[in-house]
Amino acid sequence: MLEEVERWLGERSWSVTDRPPHQLLAAKRATGRTVSVVLPALNEEATVGDIVTVIRRDLVRRVPLVDEVVVVDSGSTDRTSEVAAAAGARVVHRDVILPRIPAVPGKGEVLWRSLLVTRGDIVCFVDADLREFSSDFVSGIVGPLLTEPDVQLVKAMYDRPLGTAAGQGGRVTELMARPLLNMHWPQLAGFVQPLGGEYAARRSLLERLPFPVGYGVELGMLVDALHLVGLDALAQVDVGVRKHRHQDGQALGRMAATIYRTAQLRLARSHLIRPALTQFERVGNTFAPRTHPVDTEERPPMTEIAEYRTRRVA
Repeated sequence: MLEEVERWLGERSWSVTDRPPHQLLAAKRATGRTVSVVLPALNEEATVGDIVTVIRRDLVRRVPLVDEVVVVDSGSTDRTSEVAAAAGARVVHRDVILPRIPAVPGKGEVLWRSLLVTRGDIVCFVDADLREFSSDFVSGIVGPLLTEPDVQLVKAMYDRPLGTAAGQGGRVTELMARPLLNMHWPQLAGFVQPLGGEYAARRSLLERLPFPVGYGVELGMLVDALHLVGLDALAQVDVGVRKHRHQDGQALGRMAATIYRTAQLRLARSHLIRPALTQFERVGNTFAPRTHPVDTEERPPMTEIAEYRTRRVA
C-alpha cells in the first residue's frame, strides 16, 4: 500500500464513537451548518418508513442534527411514497424536479436532482433498502463535516454480511471496484466501502461534480472528488454493520459493467467501448442471450444548471 494511503488511514478513518452526539450538536451550533438527508427510493415500501422514523426520532427530535429528511421517489409502483410521507419525510417525485430535462432511470439521476430540492450545507445520502437501520449511519458520516473544516466528503464503512456469512457482501466492490481503484487510482485504495450508498458531502463540493446517472455514481464521485479536492479532503467512518436486500448475479453483472464504464470514461474519455452487456438465461434446453444497455450518460455539475443558479441567488 502507498505510504500516503497508510498515513491517510490513520488520519482520516474514524469510528462513529469518536464523536458523541453532544459534540456534534455543539459543532453544528457553532458552525451554523444545516444538514439534509436524502433517501433515493424505488419500490422500498418495506424499509423506507423505518429508516425515516429512526432518523426523525434520533436526529431531528432527540439530538437536532438533521434539518430535513427528503425521499426522492424514482418511479415506485408500490407504496414507497405513502409510507415515507407517513413516517415524516418530505417526498418528491424524480420527474417533477427540473422537468426541462427529461429524467432517465438510475440512482445517480435521483441523487443529482436531489440537490435542487434540498437546502442543507451538508447533504447526506442513505440507501432506502437498509434493514435494522441505525441513525449512526447518518451521525457518523455527518460528524467529520461538522468538526473537521478540511474534510469535504465522508463515506461510511461497515461489515456487509451475505445471509449468515460475515463479510461476504459487496461482491461488485471486491470483483470490480476495488481492483479498478487499486490499479488506476491507488490513492483511493484505503476506502473500505468505495461503492457504499451511505456518504455525506458539502454541497459546495457536490454541486461541482458530474453525476453518472446509474450505479457508477459512487465510483465516479469518489474519483472526481479526489481530483478536485485531494485525498486529505476525503474520509471514512466505521458505523458497524449494513444489512440490506442483495441483488442476484445478473443484476450484479449489470452493475459491474456500469461501474467499469464509469471508470473507463475517466481514464480515457476519447476511447469509446461498446456500451452494452450480453448475459445469458436458460430457456428450455438452451441459453438465450439478453443484451442490456450500460449507463453511459452523465449529468453536468449542478452549478451549470440555470435553475440551480437562480435558486441560489433567490
